[in-house]
Amino acid sequence: MMLDAAKILLGYLLGSISGSLLLGRLRGIDIRQQGSGNAGGTNALRTQGVWFALGVILIDVGKSALAAWVGGCWIADSGHALRVALLAGAAAAAGHVWPLYFGFRGGKGVAAVLGVLLVLWPLGVAVMVGVVLLVLAITGYVGLGSILSGVALVPAAMLFAPGPDRPVWTVAAVVIAAFILFTHRSNVRRLRAGTENRFERARVLARLFAK
Repeated sequence: MMLDAAKILLGYLLGSISGSLLLGRLRGIDIRQQGSGNAGGTNALRTQGVWFALGVILIDVGKSALAAWVGGCWIADSGHALRVALLAGAAAAAGHVWPLYFGFRGGKGVAAVLGVLLVLWPLGVAVMVGVVLLVLAITGYVGLGSILSGVALVPAAMLFAPGPDRPVWTVAAVVIAAFILFTHRSNVRRLRAGTENRFERARVLARLFAK
């Protein structure tokens, strides 16, 4: 139990390493004072460019992947290993949103969730990324794509998660969907008000169907 708790705590501490804020300090900026004010990859892309955003994503995905991997190590029982790995990954996602080292003001957690799935259930990454890209190509809204990708993870887990672990993954998918919806609540408000930022250049399918 103590080792499990230590792994979960380590997950939170790893998650608190914010890619955008760490790289921003090296550049002499605080990304939370620019653009949307969010310390995530989308705001990094809008305000700092592609290479900066790529560095942010690599750090944010990598830290939660490491947390999930460590969480599952040194546990003989595979079911218990999965549960601890998920909890450590969840702690990393929480650390990403509420980072200890940066005044508890971080990103929205999608990259951190992807890192956990990359280690524990790669098909989940394909589902989420596929939905984000599809929604982005139609609407141009990254936030909407992120929310719907979390929602899509629930039926994917119910249908395609590994058989013995399917109940655990189904619960995890519901938690992930609720978590992403919560962290994107400001996006929901802006969508309802018609003021949400949109990547017009990404709307390739919308332009194709409009012809």
